[in-house]
Formats: sequence, structure tokens, C-alpha cells
Amino acid sequence: MHGATIPRGMQNSLFPVDAPPAPAAAGPAAAPATATRASRARQVQAVECPPALHALAAGLPPLLRLGTSSWSFPGWKGLVWDGDYSESMLAQRGLAAYARHPLLRTVSLDRAFYQPLTPAQYAAYAEQVPGDFRFVVKAPSVVADALVRAEDGKGMRANAAFLDPRLAWSAFVDPALQGLATKAGALVFQLSPLPVAMLARMPETIARLGAMLAALPPLAQLRERAPDLVIAVEVRDPEWLVPAFADALRAVGATYCLGGHAKMPPIEDQLPVLRALWPGPLVCRWNLHRSHGRYGYEDAKALYRPFDQLVDPDPQTRAVLARVLRATTGAGQPAYLTINNKAEGSAPRTVEAMARLLVP
Repeated sequence: MHGATIPRGMQNSLFPVDAPPAPAAAGPAAAPATATRASRARQVQAVECPPALHALAAGLPPLLRLGTSSWSFPGWKGLVWDGDYSESMLAQRGLAAYARHPLLRTVSLDRAFYQPLTPAQYAAYAEQVPGDFRFVVKAPSVVADALVRAEDGKGMRANAAFLDPRLAWSAFVDPALQGLATKAGALVFQLSPLPVAMLARMPETIARLGAMLAALPPLAQLRERAPDLVIAVEVRDPEWLVPAFADALRAVGATYCLGGHAKMPPIEDQLPVLRALWPGPLVCRWNLHRSHGRYGYEDAKALYRPFDQLVDPDPQTRAVLARVLRATTGAGQPAYLTINNKAEGSAPRTVEAMARLLVP
């Protein structure tokens, strides 16, 4: 891949989070009771949601999809799962149960950022969810990060494949569409923090992004394979938020992915980019509560684990997002909102809180 590789240590240490489902073990037939226990051991069961939650889901705009970032969290017992399961079990076998929750109609497939996935791997995910489920997928870092990074995230050298058009297609867009097919929702190029030298040349960097997006097949053509497809760009440097950036997105029918992250301005201060693209779809990944600062991801993880309670409710961000979601779906445009546990403490609880804001 043009000399840009992902350090092996990073690949191995960060995953298998949301790993593809493992195939069921083959073996001789067992007695009914034993078979039932064995089947139970191989499967993750969804929690039985109360009728009120199903009614809440039915009241949401059909064009809105709420979900979380990944799904392999044992602390979601009683919220998404019916009992105790290990993280590895949930990573391999939890997606089907996740997708049975009435409010969870999408999920952010973050694993794809760390290593490109094959069409077969994407297809293994798609097989686990119902027909109206859609995935939000992050582009691999080999395309979306200007630096090749060490296991601790520190940049080691320039990534020659950053925003490479051929690689964007062959390592991301094409395999995702082959595997997910109609269940592809938002394909997100989440651009990692840029080195200082590149930040000093933002017009050149924006032009490079525009050239990559323009080299992809037209969105109308891609939607022949995935009718609900959205191409979005998320950034980690506020220097991107200028009119030329919106112009580059508009030229190819892409949208801006609102980034709820402490490295970026508050959500409300990012909205001018979306206004410049109006009317259009909305993609938002609410990742981190701003109180933790630019480098507080690990602090948030330690504070909020096991992710079963709302520790730091953020009503201001909720209200802003609810307003934008209503406007977007009211204009007949699709909207994807995925929420991380580090946003408020428990992603499923935040999803429910957002739903209650959106249903009268």
C-alpha cells in the first residue's frame, strides 16, 4: 500500500473489538438439554425491551438512525444484553443481539480504521443484522492519517498513501460496498490530527482531499449498490472548518461529519459547515465529553467504565443535536448519529435520552 503500513503492535493490541462473528463450532449431535446449553454458550441474547421502548422507537423519524460506537461492552447487561458475557464473546457474537434493540438501527464500525477489512469480513457483519440496519464505517488509517504512527499513537513518519484516491477505493469504498451492499450507510473518512507543516498549508491539503473524493465514482453511481449511502469527512483539526472545505465536499456530494470530540470546537460551532452544504444528510459521531480535554480519552474510559450509567450528562450537546436531527430529517434527508460511551458514560443510555428528546 504505497509503503504505508499499520504497525503490527497497534493492530493486535486494539482489536478484536467488534471482531467479525466466529463460525459456530461443528460437532456431533447432543442431547436436547445439552444442545440447548451449548447453543446458549455460543450465542449472545438480547435484553427484552419493554413495550414503551418499542413505542419510543416507532415515534422516531424513519430517516433517523441512532446507534453506538462498537458494541462489545459487558457493562451493557440489562441495557442491550440479557446477562453476563465476556468482551471477546460480545465482539464476536454480540452484533445480532445489538441489532435487535429497537433504538439501535446503526453502529459505528470503528475496527475498519485500524486495518482495512475484506469484503468477506464486511459481509460477515451484514449477515448479522436486519435489512433496515445501516453501518457507519471509518476509512482505514492507511488512507485517513497523514502519519504512520507507533503503537502509542505517536507519529513516526509521513504516510505517503494519505488521501490516495486508488487506495481509498480499493482498501475502503469498494470492499465496504461489496460486503455490506444495501446495508452500507455512511462511509466516513475520519482524518487524524495533521502535522504542523500540513496545517500551515491547508489550501493544499483541502485540494488534496477534494481530488481524492472527486476520483471516487459519482455518488449516484455508488447508490446503485447502496441506496442510502452517504460519504462523509470527519476532522480532528479546527483549521479544516473554512469555506474551501465545504466547497470541496459540495462539489462531490459528500457531507461533513460532526465530530463530538475535545480536539474540535463544540458541535454548535461546527454547524456553519453543514449550513454551507444545506440541504444534505447528517452524520455525527459523538465521541468524547468535552470536560476531558484534548487527550482525555483514557481518563474518560477509566471514569465511566463499565459504561452502564450516565456519569456526565451533557444536555447542551443533546439539545443542539436534537435540533439538527429534526431539521435534517424534516427536510427529507437521512441522519446518522453514533454515540461513544465516553460521551456521557453509557452510549445506550444516551441513545435513549436522545430519542426522548426527539419524540413528542
